[in-house]
Amino acid sequence: MDEQDVLRALAALSQQHRLRAFRALVVAGPAGLNPGALAEALGIPPNTLSFHLKELSQAGLVQATRDGRSLVYRAAYARMDELLAFLTAHCCAGAADACCAPAPQATLLTTPETP
Repeated sequence: MDEQDVLRALAALSQQHRLRAFRALVVAGPAGLNPGALAEALGIPPNTLSFHLKELSQAGLVQATRDGRSLVYRAAYARMDELLAFLTAHCCAGAADACCAPAPQATLLTTPETP
């Protein structure tokens, strides 16, 4: 992952609805979610969600597959791992075990909370 890809991914995640949508898709796992269920879970209009999913897709963070006549969106886990690897490369000058390990109480993969 090059720096431009990282900037594109971080820009996509820097908006509240996109961050919440991405987190919801991470929580959903490989089964993914259809846009209607995702819009309902996030409490945003489907057309607004469509715009945000397009931005996440262009950043390579989500993938859509057709299931009959509908779409299913899934988090792009390999891309997410590449982003995390880029951000933590050379962490703590090579002593990553000392400072970069996630805290046991980390809640990054919990269901997004509604404001």
